[in-house]
Order: sequence, then C-alpha cells, then structure tokens
Amino acid sequence: MCGIFAYLNFCVPCQRQNVYEILLRGLERLEYRGYDSAGIAVDYPEEGVHIVRKQGKVKMLRGIVFDIEKAEYSSIVSTHVGIAHTRWATHGEPSERNSHPQSSGEDNSFMVVHNGIITNFKDIKHFLEKENYTFTSDTDTEVIPKLTHYIYHHTEEGETLTFPEVVERVISQLEGAFALVFKSTVFPKQIVAVKRGSPLLVGIKSERDISMDKVNISYRQRQSSGDDRAFNEGGQSAEYFFASDASALIEHTDRVIYLEDDDITSIVDGSLRINRLQKHAKTDETASRQITTLRLQLQQIMKGNYSTFMEKEIHEQPESILNTMRGRIDFSTDTVRLGGLISHASAIKRCRRIIVIASGTSYNSGVATRQLLEELSDVPVVIELGSDFLDRLCPVFRDDVCIFISQSGETADTLNALRYCKSRGALLVGITNTVGSAISRETDCGIHINAGPEIGVASTKAYTSQIVSMVMLSVMIGSDRISKQKRCTEIVQGLKELPDLIRRVLKKDHEILSLAKELYEEKSLLLMGRGYNYATCLEGALKVKEVSYMHSEGILSGELKHGPLALVDENMPCVIVVVKDNTYTKCHNALQQVKARQGRPITICEEGDSDVQSMSYRSFSLPSSVDCLMNILAVIPLQLLSFHLATLKGLDVDCPRNLAKSVTTE
Repeated sequence: MCGIFAYLNFCVPCQRQNVYEILLRGLERLEYRGYDSAGIAVDYPEEGVHIVRKQGKVKMLRGIVFDIEKAEYSSIVSTHVGIAHTRWATHGEPSERNSHPQSSGEDNSFMVVHNGIITNFKDIKHFLEKENYTFTSDTDTEVIPKLTHYIYHHTEEGETLTFPEVVERVISQLEGAFALVFKSTVFPKQIVAVKRGSPLLVGIKSERDISMDKVNISYRQRQSSGDDRAFNEGGQSAEYFFASDASALIEHTDRVIYLEDDDITSIVDGSLRINRLQKHAKTDETASRQITTLRLQLQQIMKGNYSTFMEKEIHEQPESILNTMRGRIDFSTDTVRLGGLISHASAIKRCRRIIVIASGTSYNSGVATRQLLEELSDVPVVIELGSDFLDRLCPVFRDDVCIFISQSGETADTLNALRYCKSRGALLVGITNTVGSAISRETDCGIHINAGPEIGVASTKAYTSQIVSMVMLSVMIGSDRISKQKRCTEIVQGLKELPDLIRRVLKKDHEILSLAKELYEEKSLLLMGRGYNYATCLEGALKVKEVSYMHSEGILSGELKHGPLALVDENMPCVIVVVKDNTYTKCHNALQQVKARQGRPITICEEGDSDVQSMSYRSFSLPSSVDCLMNILAVIPLQLLSFHLATLKGLDVDCPRNLAKSVTTE
C-alpha cells in the first residue's frame, strides 16, 4: 500500500524542473503500491511551499505539475527538500483533499507523507479539535502534521526543540504501523523520516566515494559538531532519497540504508543521523545501520518488449525459477543446500510440528506444498492465514517451526503473526523476495526466493518461486532419511527439467488467448482441483478476480457434491485440473459429474491423456513432470487466462482497482 518518495539535494545545484521530475519518476516506480491519488510538496519562491495533489494515477499529477507557471522551471536550487506520495485509500475516499502530503494548516508549516494506519487517530483528532484545529480531510494522516504543529508551539518556557526532537515527541503519541517523512517551513532544508512496521529506506548519492559502510545509532537527543555518528559530517555536497521500495532508488544510487522500526533519520545541514526513541535491551552504543549496495538493476524494473509488467513477469518464470534454484541444488549429486538455513537445519528436522503462515498468494503457495512437506518431514503441517491465526491466538510451542511466506516481507498480518510466534519461543523461518525486509530481519533463518523485482500487483513469478523454495526446503528435511532418498532424487531431477517445461507451456499462450476470447464476457468461473492442484485452483481463481474482476471460485473437487455442484449447468464455465497423480481417478470422477450436469468442462491435463480430452469442452495439455511440480506448470495457463481476460476487457492488469502490491496494514 501507499508509496513514499522524498528527495533532498544538499549543495548540489539542480534545476527546479529536475526536482519535479525526480519526484514524479520516484512515484511512478512506486505506483504499484497505490494509485488512488498522488501528490508532491516542493519549495516555491513566492508561496514558500507548493503542494500539488490530484486524484488518480501519477500521470494525472504529472499533467498538473507541468501546467504550473513554467517561468520557475529553469531556476537553480542548490539545496531543496521535496516529498511525494502515491496513495492507496484506507481512511477516506480517493480524492484530492484526502491525498498526501497532508499539512498542519494553511501556512504549511509542517507537512507529512504517510504509509500505514494510525490506530488511535480518533483520540488525537478529538484532542486537537478541542485545541481549535480544523480538519479538512477524512484521513488518519492529517492528525500527524497538526499534532506536530501543536507540539512545536507548546514547549516549556525557554525550551527550543530541533526538528528530530519534535518528530520524536510526535511519534511517541502515535499507535499503529507507519512510515513517515516530514518537511517543514519552520526547519527549511531539513528532512526527518521514521518507520514503525512499514518499509522505508534511504538512498545516498555523492560524487566522492562513500567510504563509510555504516551509520552509528545514537540514543542522545543532541549531537555535538564533532560527533562521528553522522554520515557526511561537515556537510559536503550529497543527495539523499527516501523511498518505500528500492525500485524507486536504483536509477539514482545503489547505496542504501534499510531503516528499522523506531529509527528516526534526519538530514540537517547535509549530515545524516539516525536516532532511536529508546535503547533496546539487546542493543548497545555501537549499534549501527549498514550502508549496503543494491544488487537490483534498472532493466529489471522496466517492461522491456512487453506491454505490461504482468505479462513480462509471467514469461520470466523460466529464469526466475532458475534463479531461485541457482547455487542451492547440485544436480550432479541430487542434493539441496540452503545456505540461509544451515545453522538451524538440525532444529528444523527435529521439530514436532510445522506451521506455515501467510496471506493471499503466499498462502496458496503454502497450500501447494503442504502435502510434500508432510510427506518428507513426517510431522503435521498446518497452513494458517495470518489474520485468522492472530484472531484465534493459536497455541504455539517451543518445538514448533513457523514458516512465514511473504513476497514483500512486510505483510502486516504475517509480520504480526511472526512476532506472536517469536514471543512463544518457536523457531522462525522466513521466505521472502525482498532483501532487508522486516520478515527477513526478524526471523531466525530463511530463504530469499531470488525471483527478481515483481512490479505487477497480481503476483505471478513470486508464487512459483515460493513453491520451488518450499519444495527445496522439503527435500532438505527429507534427504537424511534413507526411505525418502529415492523420492528426493526424483524431485531434484524434476526441478532440473522444470524451466524447460515452463517454456513449453508458455509457447501455448495463443491457445489461452483463444479460450479467453470465449470467456471474457462470462459473469463467473469455477476452478476445480485436488491434491497438489487444489492450490492451483485457489491461485487461479484469485488471479481472475484480481485483474479481470470476474467472479471466480477455487473448489476442492472432493467437495463438489457437498454444495458447489448446484452451480453447474450448461452456462457455467468450469476449469478442472486433472493430472496423473494419486488423485487422478477422483478428479476424473469430478469431471464426469460436471459433464453429467450439462457443464462445459475446460480441462488442464497431461499431454496424451485422450480420455480426459475426449470428455472436455476445451482442453489444455501440459508436459509431464513430478507430481509435486505439476502445480507450477498448471498454474501458468491460469495466470495467462487471467491476463487475457483483463486485457480483452480493456482493464489495467498492473494496477487493478482497490488493490496494492504490499499490504502493510491489517
């Protein structure tokens, strides 16, 4: 949800038009996080600060920004602070007045952009209204700049607060999950950022070499001029970028700092400092934040020869899956080595229960691999939705292994479940696609799926890479047992062939397009499967809903007679996955039941299965693979189907309505 971008150039002369362009391009990179409305705040010669906000996508904002008085575009600014935001509405409808930046009042003395939710905003708003503050939006965010204004103007007699100190007092009153970037006319050419539960990172760019590899943290309120805890002490020329995701930074710099919860980052006189609200029991005065080098490349976040990111990411799956396996599987010895789990491998293999916790597509990847994980570990495997898991306060024990799957590594429900399990002493394993994310930092060990940046809101390649990661984890657990070695070898050899098999499936895209042309005007779609492919149907139905807005439902075919069969008639399109695994006969029975009710079964089956094909209204054939990998091959036609259904309707597949890529609120 919501994308934050901010830019500060210190003693780096830049045309004002270039400042606008940097802010707008940053928002365009983050638009997958929210696209209900967007806005920027920049310094302006006559108005002090100029705030521009617009309902709709960033291109709508761009049109307004460049319609403003152009005489100032060529003027040079040596030091300047600009903040920007693209919104996914949570409090208040998408509109200009609910867009960010939100301001403390008409004088714009304090402005803020916000990603997250303030859970106690009603109490703060009630207090501020009694203090004669007037609110003009329906957002929870507006209380933040107004509270900042109140705190700044209500200090003790003789007390003078710095900008970071004001922000520190503000966030001590806030509850919820948030990332915030503050700009102020009271503290010109300064910027303060803070995070708690929502992602935020800082990019650093300097013409001189960045020799420091870390920035030390301070717990003191004030710094002396000789304090070595600051980056760029002395204020040499530098540029700083704040963003919700690294994709917005890579075209500017590859040197970044991943902020952690309750870090208060300020840039004053060109020097960057990180303070914290309080000292953690396990943290000492030498605590620091590393300045890391991004391994992301700009071309990875470009569409290339494809019209949309979703289409590009579907067709990238042979490479993304290969990258997930790279360096982790020795095909000459049929062994799996997961470096991120080595130190905890024995504890994982000794556990009494495995709990997999996730949301959305990541949850479906857990369902897709539960059967194999149970088979190779010989322990119970429980799949939990993060939100439901927390609602029930599920019992968790010290000898449990809890696996948390999240593409972004910031999913709020999954992250809160992680912290719950951590408090109960369980071993925590993270599976994410984002280096430096909260889940990757807070788990004991984990697997980075290496799928590459995924910009389309509807997850595709991350899903299949999550399945491959879970399959590798299962093989690692089972490989020590003699009784499981033959099975593990079979799976490893199947993984070796998998990228080539995916390429064969993708070559049949024209068949899926033909089917989509027949289905795109339908109102509903049923998808049925069993065993490993129950998850395929859940994920396929989710994709159809997400991007084409067609009602679709993934059904366990074993439950067909327990209610869903009532939906089947000659007008209801039904997709049935029937592959040659241990559920083949039962899935074949479901196909016969649909056929007997005058249904129109569209089957996904294996090549050469003439029996299934003869009973099908339409059939799509897959190359054969190991049973536990067939769900990867089977989901690709459904990804393509959802894509074509949406494009035939003229919909934006990369930015479906009401959705955002990273859900950082409950």
